[in-house]
Amino acid sequence: MLIDSAISGIVIAVAGVATPGTPQSAAQELLDKLGKATDAQEAAKLEDEIWDAWMSSGSPTVDILMQRGVEALKAGDTDMARDMFDRAIMIRPQYAEAWNRRATLFFNEGKYDEAIDDIETTLKYEPRHFGAWIGLGLIFESIDQPAAALKAYRKALAIHPFADAAKRGEKRTSVIVEGRPM
Repeated sequence: MLIDSAISGIVIAVAGVATPGTPQSAAQELLDKLGKATDAQEAAKLEDEIWDAWMSSGSPTVDILMQRGVEALKAGDTDMARDMFDRAIMIRPQYAEAWNRRATLFFNEGKYDEAIDDIETTLKYEPRHFGAWIGLGLIFESIDQPAAALKAYRKALAIHPFADAAKRGEKRTSVIVEGRPM
C-alpha cells in the first residue's frame, strides 16, 4: 500500500511560478535543454549546471547550511549533515534540494519510509528532479517493488534521457517486470 500511495501521491505540479533570473528559473531553463540534449556529453554538462542551480536556494543562509551539509556528508558526519539539511528545510520548506539531500541520507540509513516521504516533497516542489526519481527507483528496488522502480526510472529518463543510473535501473527492472525480449 505504501508503494501505491507513494507513486500516486507524488504531486506533479509546480508549487509556484519561477521568477526570471532566479536559481529556480535557471534550473527550469536547463531542464528544458536537458530534455532536448542530443548526446551524452551535452547532457552531462547540462546535468552539472542543473545540480549547481539546485544547490542555490535564493537564501544565503540556506545555501551555507546546504554547503555545510554536503561537506559533512563527504567527511562521513551524517548527523551533522542531517542537522544542516533539517535547518535548511525549517528556513525554506519549499526548497526541493534540501528535501532531496535529506532523502538520500534516509536512504543510505535504510529508512525507506522517511526517504520516500522526502522524495515526495522534493517532487512536489521540483517535479522534474531526475535525481529524486532515480532515488525513488533505487528505494523501490531495495524493497523488492520492481514495477514501481521501473516507473520511477522511466520518469527520470523522460526528463534526462542520458542518465546512466536510470538507464541501468530501467534495464534491471524491465527484465523482471516485462520479461526478456524474444
